[in-house]
Amino acid sequence: MNLNDVHTIYFIGVGGIGMSALARYFNGLGCEVHGYDKTETFLTKKLVDEGIKIHYVDDLKYIPEQVDLVVYTPAVPDDHQELSFFRKSDIPLKKRAEVLGMISRDKKSIGIAGTHGKTTTSSILTHLLKVGGIDCTAFLGGIAQNYASNFVRGESDWVIAEADEYDRSFLQLNPDYSVILSMDADHLDIYGNEDDMHEGFTQFAERIKPGGKVFLKKGLQLKRTSIDSIDFGVEQGAYQAKQLRVENGYFVFDYESPIENIENIVFTLPGRHNVENATAAIAIAQQLGVKSEAIIKATASFKGIKRRFEFIYRDERIVYIDDYAHHPTELNAAIDAARMLFPERKLSGIFQPHLYSRTRDFVDGFAKALDQLDEIILMDIYPARELPIPGVSSRLIYDRMENPNKVLLAKTDLMEHLQERDFEILLTLGAGDIDTFVEPIKNKIANG
Repeated sequence: MNLNDVHTIYFIGVGGIGMSALARYFNGLGCEVHGYDKTETFLTKKLVDEGIKIHYVDDLKYIPEQVDLVVYTPAVPDDHQELSFFRKSDIPLKKRAEVLGMISRDKKSIGIAGTHGKTTTSSILTHLLKVGGIDCTAFLGGIAQNYASNFVRGESDWVIAEADEYDRSFLQLNPDYSVILSMDADHLDIYGNEDDMHEGFTQFAERIKPGGKVFLKKGLQLKRTSIDSIDFGVEQGAYQAKQLRVENGYFVFDYESPIENIENIVFTLPGRHNVENATAAIAIAQQLGVKSEAIIKATASFKGIKRRFEFIYRDERIVYIDDYAHHPTELNAAIDAARMLFPERKLSGIFQPHLYSRTRDFVDGFAKALDQLDEIILMDIYPARELPIPGVSSRLIYDRMENPNKVLLAKTDLMEHLQERDFEILLTLGAGDIDTFVEPIKNKIANG
C-alpha cells in the first residue's frame, strides 16, 4: 500500500514509546490519528494534547467509521477485541516495524541496533546531525530531552530509526548505514537461544543497501564473515574514544578516526558505555560530513534521554538518578557510572525486574549486578505482556544475592518503607511502572 493514501490511521497500543513516535509522525502529516491503550500515562496525555484521539477501553464502539490503516504492537494479546476485529476486516493491518520500514524505505536511513544503547545512540546522533546542519527525522525509543519528544521531524532525506531486535522487527529496515552496539542474550522467548539471536543480528547487517556501511562494536562477531563491517569502541577500533577521563563532573575523551581526530570532547552523559554510544554516533555523523566544531558543540549540549541515567534531584546531601536498566548488562553500566561519579559515597538502589522470562533467564546476572550496590530494595516483577511462570518471582534474585543489605518489597509498600531510609546516592532501576514512583520519591527526598 501507499502511505500517501492514508488519511485516518488507528493504533492499537498507541502509548508505547515506539508506537507513539509513529502516531506523532502521522499526526504531523495532517492525518486523523486514533488509538487504544490499556492505561492512561503522561505520554498518552501529551498525545491527546497534540490532537490524537485515545481511549482506554477495549471496545469496538470507539473505532471510527473510516480507517485506512491499522498499526499494532506485538505486545497486544491475541484475544484483544479490537485487534481481532481488524484481523477479520479488509483494512490493512501492519506491525509498527513494518510501517517504520515503509517510511524509511524511500529515504536515506540509519538503523541503530543492539540489545543495549539504541535509544541513547539514536538520540546522540539526532542531535549531532541537527547541530551539524543535517535536518534529520528521528524515531526514538525514549524522550530526548533536547527535543522533549520521541519523534523529531526534519526536512532532509535522512531518517534515524532504532532497529529493534524484539520480534525480529529490525528485519523490516534497509538502512544506508547501520550500527550494531551489542548482542547480549535477550528476548530468548522470541529467539530460543543466543545463537539464533546472533543470526538475527547477522541478517539485519545483511540488509544494508548496496554501497552502505555497517558499524560494529569492536569485539562483536557476526555469523558470516562475508559481511564487511567497520569497528568502533573505547580504546579500540577504527573509530575510537581515547584517554577517557572525568573533569569537573563531566566525562571527557579524545576521538580518533580515519576521517578526522578530535581532542577534548566534553560529554554530558556519564559512563564508559555512553562514551561508546557517542563514539558510534560520531562515526556516522562524520560519514555524513558533520564537522568537528559541530560535534564538540553537540556532545557538550546533549541533555540526555528521559530515564537513561536521568538526574532527578541533586544537592549537597543527596543525588537521585532514575534509569531504565532492565538487563544485567544495563544494571552493571548504570551502577559503574554512578561509582565513577561518586566513588566515596553510599550507593543505594531500587530495582523492579521486568518480565518473568527475563528474570528466569538472567537471575544470576541480576544477582551479581545488584550485589555491587551498598544496599538494594528489590520490588516484585513487572509482568508487562507475560503471564506468571510457576516458581519465578523476585525472590529468585533475592536468594542468590550475597549483599546482606537487601529488602524484598511489594510496590504497595515501597513509599512507606522509604520513610524510614536515608540515602546518599539513590538509583531507581527498571523498565516497568517503577517510573510512576519517580515523582513521589523526588518529593520525599526534597522535603527531607
